[in-house]
Amino acid sequence: MNLRKGNTRIGRTAVIANFATVIAALAVAGALLLTLQFFSIRRELIEDMRAQAHVLGLNSAAVLMFEDADAGTETLNALRPLPDLEAAALFTNDGQRLAEYRRGDQRALRALPRTGYQGGFNGFVIADPVVLEGRTVGHVVMRSSYDRLYRGLLAFAGLFVLAGAGALAISYPLVQRMRREVRTAEARLDELAHFDPVTGQLNRNAFNEHLRLMAKRLHDEPEARMALLMLDLDNFKAVNDTLGHHFGDDLLKQVAQRLFDMLRRSDAIFRIGGDEFAITLFPVSSSMEVLAVAERILAAFRQPFQLGSQEIHASVSCGIGMYPDDARDLKVLTSNADAAMYRAKRNGKNSFELFRGEMNDEMQRRHRIQIDLRKAIEQNELRLHYQPQAEPHSLHVVGVEALVRWPHPELGWVPASEIVSIAEESGLIVPLGRWVIRRAARQAQLWREQGIEGLRMAVNVSARQARDEDFVDFIATTLERTGGSPEQLELEITESLLFDDTDRNIRFMRRIRDKGIRLAIDDFGTGYSSLAYLQRLPIGKLKIDMSFVRAIPGDGEAITTAILAMAHSLGLSVVAEGVENEYQLDFLRRAGCDVVQGHLLSKPLVSEEMTAFLLARVEAEAADANHASPTRARQRRLDNGLVPVPHKA
Repeated sequence: MNLRKGNTRIGRTAVIANFATVIAALAVAGALLLTLQFFSIRRELIEDMRAQAHVLGLNSAAVLMFEDADAGTETLNALRPLPDLEAAALFTNDGQRLAEYRRGDQRALRALPRTGYQGGFNGFVIADPVVLEGRTVGHVVMRSSYDRLYRGLLAFAGLFVLAGAGALAISYPLVQRMRREVRTAEARLDELAHFDPVTGQLNRNAFNEHLRLMAKRLHDEPEARMALLMLDLDNFKAVNDTLGHHFGDDLLKQVAQRLFDMLRRSDAIFRIGGDEFAITLFPVSSSMEVLAVAERILAAFRQPFQLGSQEIHASVSCGIGMYPDDARDLKVLTSNADAAMYRAKRNGKNSFELFRGEMNDEMQRRHRIQIDLRKAIEQNELRLHYQPQAEPHSLHVVGVEALVRWPHPELGWVPASEIVSIAEESGLIVPLGRWVIRRAARQAQLWREQGIEGLRMAVNVSARQARDEDFVDFIATTLERTGGSPEQLELEITESLLFDDTDRNIRFMRRIRDKGIRLAIDDFGTGYSSLAYLQRLPIGKLKIDMSFVRAIPGDGEAITTAILAMAHSLGLSVVAEGVENEYQLDFLRRAGCDVVQGHLLSKPLVSEEMTAFLLARVEAEAADANHASPTRARQRRLDNGLVPVPHKA
């Protein structure tokens, strides 16, 4: 990728910059050392020359006293061995030169003040008074050059440069080796930053970079069209939990390869999440071309995947967004394709959806609900509806299921499925679940006070609530405050919860059971439960998913019969929900179902309606106790609204 080449150039530039910095630092350090050395040696030269001048003055006092020029010249000639001395002279008090010494063609000295110092770049001149018996008889003037100083500094600089060059020469192989290691690390980091380690395909970072580049390209090519496909594996978590993460990773790798093999060189595939993939198709001529690709993707998933020694079937849900039809901003296009993918999942999975404008309305609705839901929980705006559960032969009501509803002031009644889904997405499922349990426990106590005894109150529990460490204690406290009996509360746990950290959830369920609260598995048959799991679970009931009951008559009969046989062999009772007609009810009676629930008995009712329903049941059963005829008893239950007129099968 271009980014990798850019990183290589950056690495090379960094090495050069480091060397330049080192050389500059050495140069600065050398300059400072040379400067310090210059002042140090110069100070020594000046002090040495002053000492020589003072000694010369002591030896020349008599010469100046008697103005003996020859003796003065002889005294000055004794200074020849001094290497730095250029000239020296003896001056009388009136400034007359008495004697002089000059090396070579050096210029003559002139008189200075009796004490003094003059310096320059080439050398310096000092003057020292000559005193005899406390009286100044003249002064000595000496001029010295910096030749030796500069030669010393030059030698020092040469040694410093040689030392620095040697250090750089020694460090260069180390730097080169480090650079190779840095390049290797950069390449690895680039790979980790832009490639998925499991599938080997590009990842979310690369996806974002790709969208940025595509936005520029699409801007430069106004007539171009692009498609974005967002894909999500269906029920992938079950594969991880039942077969292990190793096989889950193997499945992802095979899925990515299968998708990659279907694409053109100009297309791109990315793994952007756990089991989420994105595909960009460019260029495309029409939506029909893109839909054909989506059809091929679904067809490719009809072939099983080989995981170890076993074959499994996997499906995918796909959402499609078109540029520029659905959005001219690629971030918006991603959001639209994502909305279409979630619509495909809600429509039964293993399908694809092309984005439509109303999906935005749906997303805005969900966003509005998400914003308002917290306030609704805090201000007690939610409502519970209750649906009866009855024994199938006598239609004796043995319990009710509490279902949350919300009369939104603008959107109308919001169903439980939508409330729970949004609550889980927004992190409100724990306070929502607690609100439901408090309200349901309070309602159960009100019914007991009205003489309605023996009802079980069924309440759904989500996976997120199971992870709430205080949940069990909260239930116990709620029952204590309301005066409720733990045996009359039944928590319905979704089957998929069993695969979310199974051991921890089994411990959670045992804590619930130890409090005396009943447990049931909801929507049974839609997940991947096995006998091995069911035998470990501290449950007493299975609830057959309504999709199987609605398939009666038809394929649902065989599945329902098998579930009933398995559950009864494990000592579990069974509830069939979604019972809507007499044929389904009669079949469930013959099959030995323990409890039925559905619109045939009653739709979900608000508390006041359910109270009237239950009180009518109490009166009807009291009357039944005084009548021996089952026909008359059934007619009385019909007359009292316990069983609506049956629908035709």
